[in-house]
Amino acid sequence: MENTSNAPQVNSQRLFYGSCFALITTALSFSIRAGILPQLGEELSLSAEQLGFINSMWFLGFPISMVIGGLIYHSVGGKRIMQFAFFAHAVGVIMTIYSGSYTGLLLSTLLIGLGNGCTEAACNPMIADAYESNRISKMLNRFHMWFPGGIVIGSLVSKFMTDAGFGWESQIWIIMIPTIIYAYLFFGQTWPKAKMREAASIAGNFKAMFSPLFIFMMVCMAFTAITEFGPQQWVGLILSKSGAQPMLILALVTGLMAVARYFGGTIVKKFHQTGVLLGSSVLATIGIYLFSTQTGGMAYVAAVIFALGIAYFWPNMIGFTATKIPKSGALGMSVIGAVGMFSTSIFQPIIGNWIDSGRAEAAARGVTGDELELIAGQETLGTMVIFPAVLIVLFTILWFWMKKRKNEPVLA
Repeated sequence: MENTSNAPQVNSQRLFYGSCFALITTALSFSIRAGILPQLGEELSLSAEQLGFINSMWFLGFPISMVIGGLIYHSVGGKRIMQFAFFAHAVGVIMTIYSGSYTGLLLSTLLIGLGNGCTEAACNPMIADAYESNRISKMLNRFHMWFPGGIVIGSLVSKFMTDAGFGWESQIWIIMIPTIIYAYLFFGQTWPKAKMREAASIAGNFKAMFSPLFIFMMVCMAFTAITEFGPQQWVGLILSKSGAQPMLILALVTGLMAVARYFGGTIVKKFHQTGVLLGSSVLATIGIYLFSTQTGGMAYVAAVIFALGIAYFWPNMIGFTATKIPKSGALGMSVIGAVGMFSTSIFQPIIGNWIDSGRAEAAARGVTGDELELIAGQETLGTMVIFPAVLIVLFTILWFWMKKRKNEPVLA
């Protein structure tokens, strides 16, 4: 028997905790940056358009590094990808604080976005390789709970520090805390190897990615991502005149998402991935429809249903790819995630145009003031119901598709 006593051991728990702190870094960079935008604009005399371009760098860096990270994951290793993530996060934070210019903020935000994408590119396949069977879905859900969870933490920290008179620089420094923690947890650790030989082969990855099932899941991911991020990105503008507090809605949604993802493994074990995705699309449709028709306190009821609908989309789309299309490997998981981010980016101006059109139509009818904003916002949300409604059809097809494949040898 071969002696493996000297083989380096994989500390799955430590790697998992490191991944969680890396995702908290991503979430803080999202929420704290949103909280300091007014201060940045005022201090550096930046227009709203310039602030918008700065924010777009965050979304641009994310999918770029996800795809590149997926391509090189098995050749350079997840450890080196996370070393670059630490470099990008640390330098991005320092540049944000000390650049003092519009160009510097563009570059620093791009760096942070690249670091965030590296986190997804390295940590998703690591978790898929470190755990077995249903544990993959459980741990991916618990990993991804820290994005909404981190947004809640970051939002509260930013609000407290702003109210207490702290400058935006102090708030940005907070992002360095989880950054240093994940660097420490990953330091010196051995990463798990791919379970399947084809998963570690770029040729094998591409062959699996050109399968009908993977292409179908790419289409589904485009709709799940915009269903999740579309209403959240525009909640402040759309619900500002509904009688509900938009930021409370956002905190309620992200907080419930974090709790739901913690129990994601149990839910997936009971209803399977396809059942969870189909049920999620139904709840998301109901939630967005309620957002489009209700005001005041009922908006909070809509937020609860919406949160439970979108909570399981992202981790289970990644988990489905890992377990049902395992030969697509790290690249497949990265491409699925990147499709989600690209979809979110593409649909943002489209949603903005819906809002503008809604305002114009309401104004043409003689509506003015708060009523005009409410009508335009609710009409836009009514149009957004299309996204999860399409998913109900797609995931019903997927449910029957996977039922036919149940006798095939898959990892789940």
